[in-house]
Amino acid sequence: MALSINEIKSGVTILVDDVVYVVVDAQHVKPGKGAAFVRARLRNMKNSNIQEKTFRGDEKIDQAFVDERKLQYQYNSGHLYHFMDQDNFEEIAVAQEAIGDNTKFLKDNIEVMGYFYKNDVLTVNLPNFIEVEITGTEPGIKGDTAKSGTKPAEIETGATIQVPLFIDVGDRIKVDTRTGQYVERVN
Repeated sequence: MALSINEIKSGVTILVDDVVYVVVDAQHVKPGKGAAFVRARLRNMKNSNIQEKTFRGDEKIDQAFVDERKLQYQYNSGHLYHFMDQDNFEEIAVAQEAIGDNTKFLKDNIEVMGYFYKNDVLTVNLPNFIEVEITGTEPGIKGDTAKSGTKPAEIETGATIQVPLFIDVGDRIKVDTRTGQYVERVN
């Protein structure tokens, strides 16, 4: 379906040069002289690159119908990560490129959101926060507080993050998957 420039708004998914983009920001400009146009910031759904594009009033923009599905992580084999679709229980193999750096926070049975265009996986988004267990770190020292500094710690998924000095092996913590930072201790 073709969209007019009046229908370009934040959150709309469009197809530009056979690549799916989501509109991050759209600014409708109506100059005193000449035709109206839209200046839009677009985010590539596959690699998250931001691009600015101007659409003139006579252009027709193709809308991309992106399917959003709940997936549950099962296991990985090489560069493929296997998920189960929560609606029809089919197994879906996703390439590492579609997940990106978030692979370091994938743990068994975690629920994620998968975005599909014509049954091809565009990207997989993890929940904003996950709870994980610390599997390796230097022991804490008595009297350490949250303000005194950080140390590296390995979490159950194999990733290494910075945690406060009072965190020990076996502690459960909350991690922000968008930034990879420690949020709080969970008990």
